[in-house]
This record gives sequence, C-alpha cells and structure tokens, in this order.
Amino acid sequence: MSVFTHLVAELGRLLEPVLAQSATAAAIVLFTVLVRLALHPLSRAAFRGATPAAGCLPVLLQLPVFFVMYQAFSSAEVGGKANELLGHRLFAAPLGARWTEALGEGGPFGAQGLVFLGLFGAIAVVAAWSAVRGRRTAASAAAAAAAAPKKPAARVAPKAGAKAGAGAGTGVMAEVSAEQQEVMRKLGGVLPLLSFGTLITAAVVPLAAGLYLLTTTAWSVAERVWLQYRKERAEQSAGGGERSSL
Repeated sequence: MSVFTHLVAELGRLLEPVLAQSATAAAIVLFTVLVRLALHPLSRAAFRGATPAAGCLPVLLQLPVFFVMYQAFSSAEVGGKANELLGHRLFAAPLGARWTEALGEGGPFGAQGLVFLGLFGAIAVVAAWSAVRGRRTAASAAAAAAAAPKKPAARVAPKAGAKAGAGAGTGVMAEVSAEQQEVMRKLGGVLPLLSFGTLITAAVVPLAAGLYLLTTTAWSVAERVWLQYRKERAEQSAGGGERSSL
C-alpha cells in the first residue's frame, strides 16, 4: 500500500501547480485511467468473446486496486508514518471522508455534502447511460437471433428407425433456442440496472474510492461504445467489400 500511496502522492505533486488542492483527486483519476489502459487488451478480448474468462478478468484484476485505494484513504498510518493522503481534498471534502461524515458537516447541501452530491450525480448519469446501452444491445442481440435464418429441420433423410429421434432432437433444439431468447430478453432488462449499485458503494466508501468507481465505470461504458463502433465499422467495410466483389 505504501507504493500506491507514494505513486498517488507523486502524481498529485506533479498536478498541484495547475489544480492546487484538488491535485490528488485528479491523480486518482489519472491512476485509474492508467490501470484501465493496462487492462484494455483483456477488455477487447472479452468484447470479442475470445475466451469465457476474459470478461471476468478485468473486473477481478481491479478488485485489489480498489481494495488498496480503500485502505489508503481509510488508514491513519501507512508504513509506520502518518498518512499524508488524508489531508488532501476535492474542493471542500477530504478524500478520506465518507458521505455520512459529510452529512454531519453541514448536511447534504453543505460544502462537503455538495461534493458528494456531485459525485453521486455523475455516477448516476454514467449508470443511466450504461443501462440504456445495455438494453439496446440486448434487444438488438435478441432481434438478430430471432431474425436469423433457420436451417431446414431435415435435409438429409434419416436412417431407418432414427426418424422419431431426429424429430424429437429438432424440437428440443428449437425449444432451447426459444428459451435462450427469453433469457436474453430478461437479462437485458435486469443486468443494466446493476450499474446503479455503484451509487450504494460510493455512499459508504471514502470519497477517493468513489472517484475511482466513477472513473472506471465511465471508462467501461465509453470503452464498450468505442469497441462496438469499431466492430460496426469493420462489418460495414467487410459488407462493402463483398458487394463490390459481386
């Protein structure tokens, strides 16, 4: 944790001439961006569906970083010395403060409370953006699956005694396909709402950890938008090439 504290402190000192007392908060955002840049290849692999584990790895690898961030702004001492990060602020709110503490310093509309309200508002906007895009993506996937051309049930005559089994197998596959479409539809309505769970977490962790959550969540949504855009452009280019060859 002392390495992380030193890194954030040094980044804050570099930004201090421009951002004054909010330099450490900006250093946390910059540190989060660097972490997400390092994880971008895994996120790209997860988007392409390269491996089943690829989608979980970016989230799992961020958990130790978030834990260190939480500890760094919750501990009075780091490496046997006073934690210098606790004295830094984002505007009027200390980076180690929690929302409940801000409520005791002037209420929700006090100087510290307004900083937290701004953080919550930004997280809510990102969560809403993520929810809308998630539902659109799920709806598009379900529509594409429903509109996909289905192969004929039996183009090759089955062997004697196997006709009934083949027919039953075809019916089971059709039924599974319909069930999968229904699951996709339900998940498309529920999963995007999980983004709002970040609001609950941000309300109970230090302000610095809330900044990390906001930055990494916004990065995730923007990253998916960019990857989807690149995918659609590639598909359009491939489609245009096929038409020109015809």
